[in-house]
Amino acid sequence: MAAEKRTIGLGMDYSPSSKAAVKWAVDNLVKAGDRIILVHVLPKGADASHKELWKSTGSPLIPLLEFMEMNVQARYGINPDKEVLEILQAESKSKQVEVLAKVYWGDAREKLCEAVDDLKVNTFVLGCRGLGPLKRALLGSVSNYVVNNATCPVTVVRAPTGSNA
Repeated sequence: MAAEKRTIGLGMDYSPSSKAAVKWAVDNLVKAGDRIILVHVLPKGADASHKELWKSTGSPLIPLLEFMEMNVQARYGINPDKEVLEILQAESKSKQVEVLAKVYWGDAREKLCEAVDDLKVNTFVLGCRGLGPLKRALLGSVSNYVVNNATCPVTVVRAPTGSNA
């Protein structure tokens, strides 16, 4: 009996906590044949003038090898962590995992939840900056919002101890 191919969403901002989330997902969740979608959310005002076509639906899905090209990263205004991309490329080769990227513009909380529905992910993994109660009350917690509003199971991975997330 063949296992069903799963789609795993990864909230990505290349902070220490999102890097930890990638490592956790690769070590504990991803199985052969799965599909990983890196979900990036850029602020609404982030030079989206040439992205008008995708402002409500996000960018097209971008295969990992194409996403690793500097001109593609520059086109979307993303500066990815090379180590994260290398981890995902190794996982892609070793487990025949399809890795894609998608970029949204707007409020991270809302766009991550939209991505869960749009991309039909089976589970979503994201990092947590570990804000204290006061900062969380003032700024709001992206991870808390996603946990409470996403329509799939969500795993939140804390930043490594001692990191400046």
